[in-house]
Amino acid sequence: MNEDGAAPAARGGGREITFSLADLPDVREFAAALARRGGMSEERLGDFLVALNEVTTNAVTHGAAKARLRVWYDSGALMVDVHDEGRHWVPDGVPGQRPPRENATSGMGLWVARRLSESLQVSAGSGGTTVVMRFPL
Repeated sequence: MNEDGAAPAARGGGREITFSLADLPDVREFAAALARRGGMSEERLGDFLVALNEVTTNAVTHGAAKARLRVWYDSGALMVDVHDEGRHWVPDGVPGQRPPRENATSGMGLWVARRLSESLQVSAGSGGTTVVMRFPL
């Protein structure tokens, strides 16, 4: 955080925060404040936070111990970029495209996030995994 308590400006604009599993409540609070500041309605905020929680939790439980969230505004939308440096995931097909199996107890995060966001893109490789989501304001 900056001296004034604000998150540092991210490269290319927006705000970013680095987090671990224990920081997830702070991550949701950080993102909710930016969503409200951008004009997101309280009605949409719940879905936004569910999608964000799924992706950020995945980043620090399946990717790496630390991850980074970047949030910015783009043409009437809130953009979210979650990056972890985990290098072991090789997606089979388009992540989150298929619903989880009946009675599944895991593997739903990206599917849920895809359904709650306007768009979701995943890139995975030797530099880690990045999930970019778009939410209308």
